[in-house]
Amino acid sequence: MTVTYTARVANARFCGFSKLLLAWKGSIYKVLYKEFLAFFVLYAAISITYRFFLYEDQKRYFEKLAIYCNHYASLIPMSFVLGFYVTLIVNRWWNQYTSIPLPDRIMCVLSGGLQGNDERGRLLRRSMMRYASLSALLILRSVSTAVFKRFPTMDHVVEAGFMTREERKKFEGLHSPYNKYWIPCVWFTNLAAVARCEGRIRDDHTLKLLLEELNAFRGKCSLLFHYDMVSVPLVYTQVVTLAVYSFFLVCLIGRQFLDPSQGYQGHDLDLYVPIFTLLQFFFYAGWLKVAEQLINPFGEDDDDFETNWLIDRNFQVSMMAVDEMYGDLPVMERDRYWNDSNPRPPYTAATLFGLRKPSFQGSTFDMPLQVGSNNNNNQFYLLGSFLGNLKAMRCTVKYAFKNRPRLSIYGGNMQVGKGEFLTSW
Repeated sequence: MTVTYTARVANARFCGFSKLLLAWKGSIYKVLYKEFLAFFVLYAAISITYRFFLYEDQKRYFEKLAIYCNHYASLIPMSFVLGFYVTLIVNRWWNQYTSIPLPDRIMCVLSGGLQGNDERGRLLRRSMMRYASLSALLILRSVSTAVFKRFPTMDHVVEAGFMTREERKKFEGLHSPYNKYWIPCVWFTNLAAVARCEGRIRDDHTLKLLLEELNAFRGKCSLLFHYDMVSVPLVYTQVVTLAVYSFFLVCLIGRQFLDPSQGYQGHDLDLYVPIFTLLQFFFYAGWLKVAEQLINPFGEDDDDFETNWLIDRNFQVSMMAVDEMYGDLPVMERDRYWNDSNPRPPYTAATLFGLRKPSFQGSTFDMPLQVGSNNNNNQFYLLGSFLGNLKAMRCTVKYAFKNRPRLSIYGGNMQVGKGEFLTSW
């Protein structure tokens, strides 16, 4: 469902984004055209009523109302409210994507840490990896409409191979009023403890690393659940929506073209199509539509996350890593740069321009210096003389106390009563 156009904008060029303006799937035209047509039809209906169906005294009253609405419409802080709201939604949108649990780190630790080529070792690795995938499936099934439509019941989860029938009985036998996506993670930890007792996990450090990766995985599942439970405050969404809709409801009257013969300020032209008002609607309402699409990216819009694809990818890759690829290593041999102290990978003809670029040494590497500057030389000489004097200083202080010493300072000079204060440099 995600619309990807990254390759089309890989290089900046003249009117580079112009081709993107013609796309329909995931475009602003697709999500906004109904509201845009409704606004234009309402504007045209009010304009036709003003021009052809109102009496003269009614027209004068409507013109005063239009001037009043246009004057005070600017008091609605559209840019301020929408800007902060969309920024909040976009940050939340990306944070939700980074909270999707991925099994890559667990599968690497599991493949290297749980030993055994026999059926028991294979069963342990596959079961533990399947439990991690099951936990991710359960949480995605709880927050994503696309995943829930694919797995509407636990029977579908069992039929898909994420859970056995015995595991389902055990799962449903654990009664809890809360979401039970975390149960497979507990099964994972129990199996890890069994593998440690059997010696298949060789030391406690490997067990600790494996459990840390599982906790990070489970933490992302929990974070995803809480993103779904704790939405953007409803009052904020209501304020933004009311600000946009009320602004353009006022514009339906305030942006009407009035009779130029009445001499109203700013109404010298009488155009039938409010071009700049329509552009303003397109931008502001489109901005609101962006927030509307991104506030919950686990739906079925064009730009929502490909959750079903992620489930397929993660399950296939993780099972391959812990089973088929376990202990399967390519033959080690010397690489082509074995005796070369300065390896230089080759370039194709399309990338030869990279050879012409000098190696970057630092911003000040080629900075010119004014060698003949007297001021710089004098400053360096004075600093060197000062440091030399500090190194050459020798201070020997000898106190000879005949009686009780009394130290006093007069005008910056030190005097010692009934004693001697000798200093040599």
